[in-house]
Amino acid sequence: MSVVPAEVLPGGALGVEETAPGGGAAAELGPRARLWPSLAAVYRAQLSRARVARIPLLFVATFQSVGIMIMMRGVVDSRGEAQSVVAGSSVVVVAYVALNLLAQYFGQLRASGGLDHYATLPVPPASVVLGAAAAYASFTVPGTLVTAVFGCVLFGLPLGNLWILVAVIPLAGAALAGLGAACGLLAPRPELATLLGQLGMSAALLLGVLPPDRMPGVIRFARDLLPSTYGVEAYARTFGAHPDWAVVLADLGVCAGVGVVSLAVATWAYRRAAVR
Repeated sequence: MSVVPAEVLPGGALGVEETAPGGGAAAELGPRARLWPSLAAVYRAQLSRARVARIPLLFVATFQSVGIMIMMRGVVDSRGEAQSVVAGSSVVVVAYVALNLLAQYFGQLRASGGLDHYATLPVPPASVVLGAAAAYASFTVPGTLVTAVFGCVLFGLPLGNLWILVAVIPLAGAALAGLGAACGLLAPRPELATLLGQLGMSAALLLGVLPPDRMPGVIRFARDLLPSTYGVEAYARTFGAHPDWAVVLADLGVCAGVGVVSLAVATWAYRRAAVR
């Protein structure tokens, strides 16, 4: 066997430093994994993992929202109510995936010991939560667009400002995904995580789709506490002839702020669940 000096190896391989106390060899550790490359790696892994269930997931989420709009077609009697129904039904697709399914996923991951696998990886905890949330939220884009276009055609609303969904989907998705991940990670049993996800999605469905003018005062207050409401309001305001873009940006800003807080809570919950 011949020995080749490390200096002549391709790429300049690093050798082992003989600087450890007692004459031992101390191996030089690699650089710490950074957030964004780790997030991209987790996102790609989660996207390929969930690709098998993409078509059934999109069908269920979209069919549910389209069915709601068809039922509400004979109930609403004003343009303002139609705007709320279409905007709320579109955001419900995001809530179904980002809140409901993500809560179930993290609940099952915690119960099955899958968090131990992620805990051994040299990636920041935030990248695991953000990568999984972004992967699940990505599946909502086609269903949300189909629901929005169908609703506008069904209720005779303009399609000119449909581009606002480019901001509504990720911001509302981030807020709801953080809540879903936190529910799944903090729930002591996966059944409870599933229940919390279902309750959250039901709240987004009832409080987001129904016109607010017909709600009692207490229900309106509960609606204001739901982060997806501000995504619904931002989208609904763009149907007007002269939208107040300052108010639209303010609603999107609330979604963004809640998204940062909810994802931070989900990251803390991941650290807590991973070390138990």
